[in-house]
Amino acid sequence: MIQVHDTEAGATFAVKVHPRAKKNAITGEVGDAMKLALTAPPVDGKANDACIEFFAKLLKVSRSSVTIAAGQTSRNKVIRVAGISAEEVRSRLII
Repeated sequence: MIQVHDTEAGATFAVKVHPRAKKNAITGEVGDAMKLALTAPPVDGKANDACIEFFAKLLKVSRSSVTIAAGQTSRNKVIRVAGISAEEVRSRLII
């Protein structure tokens, strides 16, 4: 099960990114992280931007509310969403 934590800066959760996929989608879980397929390549921060945009649309928050808290250059990332609680993130992700 994916762990979503409340912090002072917002709700956080772990993601494992698979760049250059056929479509943008959540494809499952690996350990306690969500598997995320993105069409963007892992070049010049394009996959990071696609990741932020994907979660902003999915969670119905502004792009500026979603940040990568850890793992800027790694496939394993920690996503932070400001302005909503961990419970709201869980309900919007349906996990």
